[in-house]
Amino acid sequence: MNRIAAKYVFPLTSPEPLINGFVEFEDDGTIVRTGICEDPSRETVFCEGAIVPGFVNAHCHVELSYMKGQFRKGTGMAGFIDQINELRDNKSLEEKVRDLTEAMDSLWNQGVVAMADISNCDDSFAVKARHPMYTRTFLEVFGTEPEDCDAVMEGVRKLKAVADRFGIDAAPTPHACYTMSPELLTAVSAEGLRSGFLSFHSEETEEEEEMLKNGSGKMWENRVKAGMSVPPVTGKSSLLYFIDRLLQGHSAPFGENILLVHECCMDQEGIDAVKAVMTHPFVAVCPLSNLFIHNALPPIGLMRRNGLKVCVGTDSLSSNDDLNIVDELYCLQRNFPEVPLGELLTWACRNGAEFLRKPEFGTLEPGKRPGLVLIDHLEDGHLTASSKSIRL
Repeated sequence: MNRIAAKYVFPLTSPEPLINGFVEFEDDGTIVRTGICEDPSRETVFCEGAIVPGFVNAHCHVELSYMKGQFRKGTGMAGFIDQINELRDNKSLEEKVRDLTEAMDSLWNQGVVAMADISNCDDSFAVKARHPMYTRTFLEVFGTEPEDCDAVMEGVRKLKAVADRFGIDAAPTPHACYTMSPELLTAVSAEGLRSGFLSFHSEETEEEEEMLKNGSGKMWENRVKAGMSVPPVTGKSSLLYFIDRLLQGHSAPFGENILLVHECCMDQEGIDAVKAVMTHPFVAVCPLSNLFIHNALPPIGLMRRNGLKVCVGTDSLSSNDDLNIVDELYCLQRNFPEVPLGELLTWACRNGAEFLRKPEFGTLEPGKRPGLVLIDHLEDGHLTASSKSIRL
């Protein structure tokens, strides 16, 4: 039997911490019990920080780790896409695998036990197959030309077959409204939903909304200039357009776990539409990526008032300086100080585990093996700029 105590222990069965709490666990990490120390001074191991369950990174593109430090900040989504097109595949496969392995190892050492990851190719499959971190891989597709729909679907099915051979959980998923023809958006969503999961970049930027609502703006102009087809101008938000396309291939209600990533432009109309058709919606916020690209943040207050299940992701090293869940939480705390630390940790641990349907993670409850993580350098129960996490 092992025992560790800390000033704060967050079992996350509720957001409130145990002050001067302890965790007892077996050698294999299985939680035996949690409680409050009778006398903290008599504990063999007592930490001044917070003990929490392992994190779940709800949105990452680990295969893009080779792009770290190469992107200009504040370009908006149109400028960011231009950089992606310019810099993609500027390293060898060996270098890419080295960089993504280093990124996954770093996430693991910081306490990430599971990840919802985006893949456009099979670069990361071998690493995921042998890594101790659990990953569910969303095989993301693009394709603006309607006539290419069948070929794109054939390609993603072949990629799924490769993932199956590596023994990793993977299924197709759409990228975003602005990178897909209506036909492809419906086809790949219907196929992905058969796995029980979908991940979708939604309402990440006002440029996306301007494109769908009005047929204008930098993203629209870039597509027209490149001779690419553009999505239909609906006068609706991209989230409402997405729901319309889902309904073309799958009748409501949607009982699958659907992850809406970013949602910087989410409004009450969109939330009402989501609740009307989705039984298990989740939102993955990636605040540092949003600030990196277009200096905006999601409407956290609106999401909380509507009871949305928020998760936390890091996005990729093309749009972030680091892949660090504690840094994401500190950013959220700094910009939304009304959100208590226990709630932020619920987003980063419990909600992500629920999205992935991995009940063994997310909380410090007897019988579970969620991993134990120490967050240090807290101040009055709050994160600080110096706060870091380490796997125990």
